[in-house]
Amino acid sequence: MAKPFVFRLEKVLEYRIQLEEQAKLALARALAEHARGEQAMRELELRLEEHLRQGYAGDMNTNDLWLWRQYRQALEQDLVSARAELARLALKLQKARQDAVSRSKDRKLLEKLKEQQAGKHHEEQALREHKEADEMAALRHERPAF
Repeated sequence: MAKPFVFRLEKVLEYRIQLEEQAKLALARALAEHARGEQAMRELELRLEEHLRQGYAGDMNTNDLWLWRQYRQALEQDLVSARAELARLALKLQKARQDAVSRSKDRKLLEKLKEQQAGKHHEEQALREHKEADEMAALRHERPAF
């Protein structure tokens, strides 16, 4: 009777699959955060561009001019902060990608080992069955001893 193949590292493989899924989720979150950061930076760039395009009118009084400059400086400062945040998010995204690739390699390595061991088990099983069949055939055709 053939023994079924049992992979001794099945629990480890399941754990690595779980880690890979978690890494994929972390990558998806990092991608979404990075996209939001890019969008926020683009919006700030557009607002600053629009503010500069409108410019200050020649008939502005000093208070209006001061407000215009303050708003421009605030937009520029927000843009600097948004760029720094986007750089941080890009690093986080890169780390999440590397982690996902690493987890995937770990899983694939164990799956390959499982396939190799299963193949070896099936070969050994076939060889064992072939030997048993040969022995039975030899016993059937053996001459009775008197």
